[in-house]
Amino acid sequence: MAAPPRRTERAKPLRLSCWNADGVRGRKLELEHFLNQDGVDICLLSETFLNHGQAFRLANCVCHRTDRPTVGRGTAILVRRGIAHHSVPIPGLTHLEATAIQVTMAGKPVKILAAYLSPSRPLIGADLSASFGGGIPVLMAGDLNAKHVDWNSRLSTRRGKLLRDYADGNSFLIFGPDTPTTNPYNPLATPDVLDILITKKLTSPVYLTSCSAISSDHLPVLIDTTCRSSFRHPPDRLISGALTGPTSKLTWEIKFRSIRNYTTGWQLTRALRTSPAPS
Repeated sequence: MAAPPRRTERAKPLRLSCWNADGVRGRKLELEHFLNQDGVDICLLSETFLNHGQAFRLANCVCHRTDRPTVGRGTAILVRRGIAHHSVPIPGLTHLEATAIQVTMAGKPVKILAAYLSPSRPLIGADLSASFGGGIPVLMAGDLNAKHVDWNSRLSTRRGKLLRDYADGNSFLIFGPDTPTTNPYNPLATPDVLDILITKKLTSPVYLTSCSAISSDHLPVLIDTTCRSSFRHPPDRLISGALTGPTSKLTWEIKFRSIRNYTTGWQLTRALRTSPAPS
């Protein structure tokens, strides 16, 4: 059955999130629930631990991945279907891991990056220059393992001071939520702010909130913007005889009515396998 078209366009403020997943495949259902429950449009992931060839898909999302090399952790960006965007290459990275896309916010192009920097690798200016180059506004979020009291960490580390100095010299702004973004597995460790947001030439304000929605040693951070972006509802898609989207509930109700007279488990299983899609 062909799905009815739904191509209504509207503009809405974008809601983003960033999250250090510490392995995303095992937390797929939690992540999907979080994105739907909190209305996240774009999710920036770090430490995905995805290898080349491993499938990872979420319903109604487009996934852009930078899978880990032999010693990397991996980054990814999930974009809600209907948001116009395209992937952006980031040549010249040495130690920083990142995935980038370009979207339109308030009528202007903006580059959005998911980033991760291992504590065992140095923070170098060339990586930041490669990430923030291009001459358009940039929004980067992730775990750079850089602490500083200016973005609400408990203390300032050497790497945090280097990042602070680089930001001051290049007109970047760095934000952290008011509450910790880590929930350490070690009960003796102290929660702190590690997941941060860095912007360049972004004129609209941003608001960060950490939330305990997913079971990881990092908490997802919601990033709310006032910039409106064009959003187009995609049409329902027919997958394996069942529609995804608002009509899927009706589809299964029709299928249920067609098989509810079957009383035994064998008859019910056979009916589910052979019942045709409603037309």
